[in-house]
Amino acid sequence: MSTTTDLQAALAAQTEVKQPKKLSLIAFSGDFDKLTATFTLATGAAAVGYEVNIFFTFWGLDAVKKKQGRAFVGKGFLPKLFGFFMGGPKAAPVSRLNFLGLSPKIFRYMMRKNNVATLEELIEAAKALGINLYLCEMAMHILGLEKDDFVHEVKDVLGVATFLEISEGGRTLFI
Repeated sequence: MSTTTDLQAALAAQTEVKQPKKLSLIAFSGDFDKLTATFTLATGAAAVGYEVNIFFTFWGLDAVKKKQGRAFVGKGFLPKLFGFFMGGPKAAPVSRLNFLGLSPKIFRYMMRKNNVATLEELIEAAKALGINLYLCEMAMHILGLEKDDFVHEVKDVLGVATFLEISEGGRTLFI
């Protein structure tokens, strides 16, 4: 067999093996618009058959906390203070032009007016679609949080290396 024929056979065999459709998202930001993008991509991909994994770290952790709104969550003074100021998806600011907290309200109004799912609806849809929700072990440790501080749909607390293993073979986006 010639080298060209071997190469053609290898390419044909490779295209026949279907890789599972997988999307992994790293939710670093707790901003309204970035969380909305994260959950829009996640629910859209899950709706068309992708395996979807979301890894919440630092401010992104706020999206899946049990206590929504301003609450003193965490162990120790500083973590509780951070927990209070973060406030969950309902208190999430817009990353630009927040206008003292008015912009998220305007966005929600425009979303409802245009029949587009709000951030809170997207989060509920992600849970209903069985999207894999993971928490960053290091960020939780720094912020004094435990798995019990989060919604029960969270699948596990992971380190970066384990999340990379789970994400292997798919696309990974950092938001």
